[in-house]
Amino acid sequence: MVDLVNELEGKVAIVTGSARNIGRATAVELARAGAAVVIHARESRDLCDEVVAEIEEFGGKAISCLADIRDEESVKAMVAKTVAELGGIDILVNNAAMRANQKFTEIDDESWDRVVGTGLRGSFNMARHCVPEIIRRGGGSVISLGGMAAHQGSARRSHVMATKAGIGGLTRGIALDHGADNIRANIVVVGVFDTVRSANAPESSHPDDLKPPMGRLGVPQDMADLIRFLVGPGATYISGQTIQVNGGIYNPH
Repeated sequence: MVDLVNELEGKVAIVTGSARNIGRATAVELARAGAAVVIHARESRDLCDEVVAEIEEFGGKAISCLADIRDEESVKAMVAKTVAELGGIDILVNNAAMRANQKFTEIDDESWDRVVGTGLRGSFNMARHCVPEIIRRGGGSVISLGGMAAHQGSARRSHVMATKAGIGGLTRGIALDHGADNIRANIVVVGVFDTVRSANAPESSHPDDLKPPMGRLGVPQDMADLIRFLVGPGATYISGQTIQVNGGIYNPH
């Protein structure tokens, strides 16, 4: 039987894109489980500091770090800061992503590089510099957030679907290559969720009548609870899996 009170005590987690929404809820949940957490954003220092303050208010430990995960040197600096200030890395949550709605023929190089660069290149940069640190700690967990569009399909989101499909392959590759290093890597696929969009984010491409059988949209805490379980001691034999979190609206099997 696994004790799920402070089950991540002594662990260190980096959650990319954790200034708001699913990333924020996940970072706070991992801190409630006892982990020290790195709160990351590309440029939202104030929002990162708000999350740190929220965690410190209940006695948790967190630091904020700004980094452009598309840039390897920026990622290396964040990883170095994490190791120096928190002692190592045990958990990586690849959450950072760019929203975009564009017809395929409207996608230019800038749009493609922004979406794919943040989601796929960024996840690769984070993993290749965090995984060696996780190995040094004796193993741990990598979680990557996938998208339902990559499985079900969605108009005006070719670059997003390509990104999320690539993230799935990357994460399964980590599971295969580093299972012997006691690293578990899994993909959690976000369905239709109620999240707050930034001022420059495009409108949702989901139809208004796209509602899960459970009768509600997902909320960030739904994903945070699952991620807490997957990186914890109750999921030590779960790796290389793709787990759909969508209230029953879609089943790929």
